[in-house]
Amino acid sequence: MRVGTPAESRPAERRVACVPETVSSLVDAGLTVHVQEGAGRHAHALDAAYHAAGATVTPEDPTPESDVVVSVQPLTIAQASALKPGAITISFLQPQGERELLEVYARRNVTSFSFDLLPRVTRAQSADALSSQALVAGYRAVLVAAERLPRFLPMFTTAAGTVPPAKVLVLGAGVAGLQAIATARRLGAVVEAYDVRKAAGEEVRSLGAKFLELELETQSGVYASVQSEEFLERQRELIGEHVAASDVVITTAAIPGRKAPVLVTTDMLKAMAPGSVVVDLAAESGGNYAGSVAGQETWVGDVLVHGALNLPSSMPVHASKLYSRNVLNLLKLMIADGSVSPDLSDEVLDGCCLTHDGQIRKELP
Repeated sequence: MRVGTPAESRPAERRVACVPETVSSLVDAGLTVHVQEGAGRHAHALDAAYHAAGATVTPEDPTPESDVVVSVQPLTIAQASALKPGAITISFLQPQGERELLEVYARRNVTSFSFDLLPRVTRAQSADALSSQALVAGYRAVLVAAERLPRFLPMFTTAAGTVPPAKVLVLGAGVAGLQAIATARRLGAVVEAYDVRKAAGEEVRSLGAKFLELELETQSGVYASVQSEEFLERQRELIGEHVAASDVVITTAAIPGRKAPVLVTTDMLKAMAPGSVVVDLAAESGGNYAGSVAGQETWVGDVLVHGALNLPSSMPVHASKLYSRNVLNLLKLMIADGSVSPDLSDEVLDGCCLTHDGQIRKELP
C-alpha cells in the first residue's frame, strides 16, 4: 500500500506529516512511501534524506495515487476530490469548520481520521498529537511574550540597582500550560498558575511555580471539562487581581471542538501595568480573551494582546518530528501484514474516525 505525504497547502503551515526517520519505520512495516518534492523544506527535512530513508520523492502531489494520505492540515477540496475511493486520510481536521470537506470524503467513501478527536486514553498517548503540539505551543508562547515585553524576565542585581523579575501568570495547566510554566521559570520569571483541576496543583508546584487556589469548585480527572457561565463569571472575579499584578499572562484553556472559555476581560487588561503582554493560545477557538484575534496583535490601552495562530508551525523541526511520530503510532494500530486496514471496533480508531463507508460518523454542530 502507498502512503502519500503532500506538501502542505494551507497558508503559513511549515510542518510536515512524515519525516525521514518515520519513513524508515513505514517501509519496514511493508508500506511504500511517496513524498512530494519540498514537502519537508521548512522543517529542514531534505528530499535527499527522504530518498535515503526509502521514500519515493515525486514532483507532483502524491495524493491521487495514494491509499493513505497523511498531512498536518486538512486536505483541500480539490485534493479530497482527487482521492481514490476507499482511501484513508490522517490529519488535524476540526469537524465543525470542515463540513464541505467531510461531505466530499463521504461521497468518495474515504475513511478519515482526525487527531482533534483522538480519545484521551492510555493506549492512545503515543499518538496524541494535540499534546505533542501543545508542548511546542507552550514553549513558544513564552518566547513570544519575552520578545514583546519591554522589560526583563529574570532578576538582575547590578551596580545601578536591582531589577526585579517579571511576574508571569499562566491560566490552564495542561500540556501547553505546564510547558509555559517551565519555560518562564527557566528564563527567571516569578510564575503563578491556575487550573480548575485541583490535581494540577502538584504538577505546577513541582515546576517551581505558585498554584492559585481560588474559592471555587474544582474538577477531578486528567482533562478539564466545560464549565457553566456562572462558574466562569465567579472565576473571572477571583482571578482579576492576579491578572492585574502580572507582567505577562499566558492563557491556554481550550476544549477541542468547542468555543474557548472567556477567562480574561477588558477591565482586567486595563488594570495591568503599561507594556504588559497577553499571549492567548486559545485565539483560534474564540479566545480566552474575547477580543483576541488569531494571527493578530491588538492593543487594549497599553497592554498588548497576541492572538496566537498555529504556534507549533513556528518551530517546524521539532513540531514535525513529534507529529510524524504521532502519525506513525496511529498507523501502527491499523497496519497488518503490510496493509493498512483500520478496525473500527478499536476504541481509539473509532473515537477519531470522522468518515467511513460513505457516512459522516460524528454529529457536526
